[in-house]
Parts: sequence; structure tokens; C-alpha cells
Amino acid sequence: MSHKIKILLLDDEPIVIDRVKSSLEMSGYYVDSFISSKDAIDKLKKEKYDVLITDIKMSNPDGMEVLKFAKQIQPDIKAIVITGFATNQTAHNAREIGAVEFIAKPFKLSQLKKILNVISGADDK
Repeated sequence: MSHKIKILLLDDEPIVIDRVKSSLEMSGYYVDSFISSKDAIDKLKKEKYDVLITDIKMSNPDGMEVLKFAKQIQPDIKAIVITGFATNQTAHNAREIGAVEFIAKPFKLSQLKKILNVISGADDK
């Protein structure tokens, strides 16, 4: 990686946040994590991120609203949606808003890292 990829991670399950954040940081990514959608939106207003990883089913606003907001204020942000409520329609909706990938929970961290390598250009080497 030419620069450290900056990720905003949003999930209302602390165990998911802990697991994903520590794994990604050990792989060299910079990760800001949030369990509150509102806190994540406040941070998106202040800082630029390369990647957004968000759950969908959360209290107001949900992950789709966070994704819409992120793409409005940071159009170049790459978004990965993770959810335990995966349906074809939900995946389609997420991609229409701008998600580059949709992952059903439970997922392997290696799957997430592979996607991050592709979207960050690390696979080009």
C-alpha cells in the first residue's frame, strides 16, 4: 500500500467491531470504528476515508442511510456492506446506492481482506 488505507467501520455489535478492527489494524489498515450511526456520520463530516464498512440493520439511521450520506459527501469512498439479513434485493439496493461489495454475516475476515486488497489496489502488485 502506498499510503495507509483509512477505513470507517460501523456495526452495532461490539464483538464484530472488536474482531474486524483488530484484524484489519494488524494487516496495516487505519480503522476508526463506531457502534453508533450518528457518531459515524459526525466523523464522516470531519474526516476523509478511503473505505466505509457498514452493517445495514441498526437503529436510526440504518446502514443504508449512512451509505447514502457517505457517498453524497465523499463520492470517492469505497463502501462494503455487511449484514446478517442478506437478500438479493438488499444487495441490489446497496449496490445502487454505491456499495462495491455486499457480504453476508457471518463472514471470514480473509474474505473481507481480499476485497479490501482489490479495492485499494494492493492486488495490482
